Amino acid sequence: MENLTQIISGFDTISLSQMDGVKLMNRTDTKFTFSCLKLNELLKNIKPFYNILDIKGQLIQDYKSLYYDTEDRKFYIDHHNRRVNRNKIRFRQYVGSDLTFLEIKLKNNKGRTIKKRIKVLDGIPNKISKEQSTFIKKIIGKNIDVSAQQWISFRRITLVSKKDKERLTIDIDLNFSNQIKTGNLNYLAIAEVKQERMSRSSIFITKAKEMGILPFRLSKYCISTLQLNPDIKKNRFKKKELFINRLKYA
Repeated sequence: MENLTQIISGFDTISLSQMDGVKLMNRTDTKFTFSCLKLNELLKNIKPFYNILDIKGQLIQDYKSLYYDTEDRKFYIDHHNRRVNRNKIRFRQYVGSDLTFLEIKLKNNKGRTIKKRIKVLDGIPNKISKEQSTFIKKIIGKNIDVSAQQWISFRRITLVSKKDKERLTIDIDLNFSNQIKTGNLNYLAIAEVKQERMSRSSIFITKAKEMGILPFRLSKYCISTLQLNPDIKKNRFKKKELFINRLKYA
């Protein structure tokens, strides 16, 4: 049986510079969460239709993020309460390309994800600088007191449609930690179809559906917050917890 490395090595490749046309910083997202046991077959099914990102010979890239939130977890609670026009703040290190950014994501009331970011030198810093605080205020529209909450790391396969303006990311080996606890969801694969405009004609969406994989939104920040803080408010996330537990023991 072919392993993951063998399967992805059969994809046609695309470079980071060639991906400029599909940055999609203002986009619609369709997320899928499924068992890693289905990943190899799914990749085989979509291989003719996508190119894979190759960075210095690496087809799977390492990502490391440090997420910030307020003391009362405003960003987490906004997501939990399904509030529109909600934000997330993080430092993200793209390890393979040796790039680090301070990133702010807005999920607006039209269902679009808008990401703004500025480059950071010398990796993820220990604290937010004055320049970075100014950037946060500019994007969010007000001063907000945030602090580092948790680290999240994962490995990502990035695919680009050969036909449509579509980017597909598949995240595996999800690990997270704070100053007290560590955890992982290594049995999950989290895929995200990123499009300029929502289109169900996506090859990935079609092939996933044929395998019984349906859209299921899972925020890495929110689910890791639950795992690291079991006493936090989670009423509206209980179905998500049950879903990932079923995948774990399937």
